[in-house]
Amino acid sequence: MTQYVYRFGGGVSDGGEGDKNLLGGKGANLDGMASIGLPVPPGFTISTPMCAVYYDQGGIFPDGVKAEVANGIAHIEAITGKKFGDAGDPLLVSVRSGARASMPGMMDTVLNLGLNDTTVVGLAAISGDERFAWDSYRRFIQMYSDVVLELDHGRFEEALEIAKEDRGYSLDTELSARDWQALVAEYKALVQELWGKPFPQDVHDQLWGAIGAVFGSWQSERAKVYRRLNDIPGDWGTAVNVQAMVFGNMGDTSATGVAFTRDPSTGENAYYGEFLINAQGEDVVAGIRTPQYLTRAAREKAGARPASMEEAMPEVYAQLAAVFETLEKHYRDMQDIEFTVERGKLWMLQTRSGKRTAKAALKIAVDMASEGLITQDEAILRVDPAALDQLLHPTLDPAASRDVLTKGLPASPGAASGKVVFDADTAEKWAAANEAVILVRVETSPEDIHGMHAARGILTARGGMTSHAAVVARGMGRPCVSGAGTLAINAREKLFRVGTREVREGDLVTIDGATGEVMLGAVPTVQPELAGDFGTLMVWADAKRRLKVRTNAETPLDCRTARDFGAEGIGLCRTEHMFFEQSRITAVREMILAADEAGRRAALDKLLPEQRSDFVEIFEVMAGLPCTIRLLDPPLHEFLPHEEAEFAEVAAAAGLDVETLKRRAAELHEFNPMLGHRGCRLGVTYPEIYEMQARAIFEAACIVAENSGEAPIPEVMIPLVATRRELELMKAVVDRAARDVFAEQDRTIDYLVGTMIELPRAALRAGEIAEVGAFFSFGTNDLTQTTLGVSRDDAAKFLTTYVEKGIYAKDPFVSLDVEGVGELIAIAAERGRATRPDIKLGICGEHGGDPASIAFCEETRLDYVSASPYRVPIARLAAAQAALRKA
Repeated sequence: MTQYVYRFGGGVSDGGEGDKNLLGGKGANLDGMASIGLPVPPGFTISTPMCAVYYDQGGIFPDGVKAEVANGIAHIEAITGKKFGDAGDPLLVSVRSGARASMPGMMDTVLNLGLNDTTVVGLAAISGDERFAWDSYRRFIQMYSDVVLELDHGRFEEALEIAKEDRGYSLDTELSARDWQALVAEYKALVQELWGKPFPQDVHDQLWGAIGAVFGSWQSERAKVYRRLNDIPGDWGTAVNVQAMVFGNMGDTSATGVAFTRDPSTGENAYYGEFLINAQGEDVVAGIRTPQYLTRAAREKAGARPASMEEAMPEVYAQLAAVFETLEKHYRDMQDIEFTVERGKLWMLQTRSGKRTAKAALKIAVDMASEGLITQDEAILRVDPAALDQLLHPTLDPAASRDVLTKGLPASPGAASGKVVFDADTAEKWAAANEAVILVRVETSPEDIHGMHAARGILTARGGMTSHAAVVARGMGRPCVSGAGTLAINAREKLFRVGTREVREGDLVTIDGATGEVMLGAVPTVQPELAGDFGTLMVWADAKRRLKVRTNAETPLDCRTARDFGAEGIGLCRTEHMFFEQSRITAVREMILAADEAGRRAALDKLLPEQRSDFVEIFEVMAGLPCTIRLLDPPLHEFLPHEEAEFAEVAAAAGLDVETLKRRAAELHEFNPMLGHRGCRLGVTYPEIYEMQARAIFEAACIVAENSGEAPIPEVMIPLVATRRELELMKAVVDRAARDVFAEQDRTIDYLVGTMIELPRAALRAGEIAEVGAFFSFGTNDLTQTTLGVSRDDAAKFLTTYVEKGIYAKDPFVSLDVEGVGELIAIAAERGRATRPDIKLGICGEHGGDPASIAFCEETRLDYVSASPYRVPIARLAAAQAALRKA
């Protein structure tokens, strides 16, 4: 019979051996902490395979699992000496999720389970603290009603706020046992009103309701969004962890907290965290109360008055610090820890590898390698390449003036400007319309995940640096300022006030997640300096990678940016972008409107010096490096006007009447231009176009070689080739231009002629195409379109649904469709090499900056990938990781 329940604690371990695939991350680490002797409340884990069974059987649990769970409860009872449902000394448990990959705040939790009208009295008696018992009962009813019964959480919050207002209190801790008892009665009446039945009193019904709700939360909308954003497969499922409760709300000798063994924002080797005296864990992560600092140094740095844990509970803090050291050495990574202190005794509730900013990830990886805790190879593998994007973009100019409205906690570094919005749906809607937005909330909840992803930054009035907003923002790489307590937010009127100042929805603000400042208006930015840990890790990575990394660039600025980021040449220079410039569009249109070859050549003669100048500027930056130049690719009608006023202007410049111009535009119109008269088809029809471009390339190369003494290596790429004959004809045009230029200049430059493989036929006939072409560059944007029969410009309407339904694992325009498009690339590479063993192979679509696609390129033994300038470092690191994983 399949085992689904695994016990831990009290010297018992049912196996799993820390297997996160089986026990989930939380369950594996609870078992791991217990196994090395740390103080972990006993419990059991219902494994991830049970999640799939739960959904397959329509939410019904098999009898065998019920027996295993009963055995798990007996295990906890034996160790604690308490009985589940006992009126005198009741066992209370927590029920928590735990997926393989950390998904903070995305799934459900129930605390204090096992309380009812009878056991609350027993808990009051055995604890000697009536207030604590009734506080725990009201927490349980509130949480269970929200998570399991799915009742309106706001109604319970409203009842609590009214109770405090009626008594003139501002904090929950000011309410007495009698106050909590009265609120429990109100909560139970709310359950009866909203649910139509009394609050469940049978503790076993409570337990199974909570287990079902946690499994059920795996398919909640917020969990689906988080999985989609973080590439977590939907079929993994979650585990459920049931664990004896320990209480941080048993008076001033009790506390709860969240801590990191190193600073998750900067990577500094210093403890980072917060705690609350007389509280439960949800109070910290939900931002219900403003927490206190963990260390004295952090408190003094922030200028805060409330005592740190190091000062308020020195003995327990010393124990906690020792646990930090143990955990970091055991797991060999920075840990994110949840703990509770119950009447002076420390308990560890969770540990996991902590989410961190890119800056912190770099520093922690490099520092740990330097400390000997991990190897350099492990350090390379520790940093998520995509996270480097956080480091590669501008930050606020320190010299710029700032109109500071208020200051909160620096919860996630980086800076962003945008229009204020007050709800997640509006953030998503405005962002889809290309508006930069800042999401402003009293506090975020997991339901806000889609708006947090859409926003450029997040600002909250409540919550600390380990609140939901902070943790999720750091994981996403979004700047976040939390706990800006002077913000008075009125979500209904869509405004917030700071003192006498008012900011409405749509107003521009800037947040600085490194300082916590909130500023009115947009603040200028400066480019980042990439040195230190970044430079160190990149040196290590470059020593390990096999793939070369080039850039997609067609302007001198993009070329310089890419070189600064370590690009080793150009993998794609799109020449059509040059044709759209205002200074030359008239000549382009003259060429298109010409009635014969002589007219076209006259217009092209005007364009030649402009093209040559373009290539000179690019080759000067890339001297000595290979530069793949794609000849004209788009259909000609794209260069013609579309608006009535433009038609009149172009007609006048070309010496034509408007009707003649419109007729010519109509003749060029195509119903499906992506598959029409474009690419090499233009060159076959009008070879003089490619002749002019080739001449411009070789003249520019000769000029740069003359001036710098170092020639670039032009790789002339013919686009949209489907047959050997097309490439043969176009190569003859390029070779003829090269011979003419070299004769005129009395100089020879090394060059290659090849093609972009972007049609399935070209991939399948790669062997014969390689007889002519010296290189293949896989244009994976168009190859994906032509292979799948999907337009990347229109597919967004349905691709999200396709990913959610498991038709594609990821958006195929973001991450390469390895099974389909990848198979064609592998076929083309194999057949091309069979004909020409030294053929050069690379990819230049957007996939060149995607780590998963780069791993495929390493597997297929391509020679290089080409990415946009800001993604070059991502590609360098991903290429190194791919090489290490393959080794």
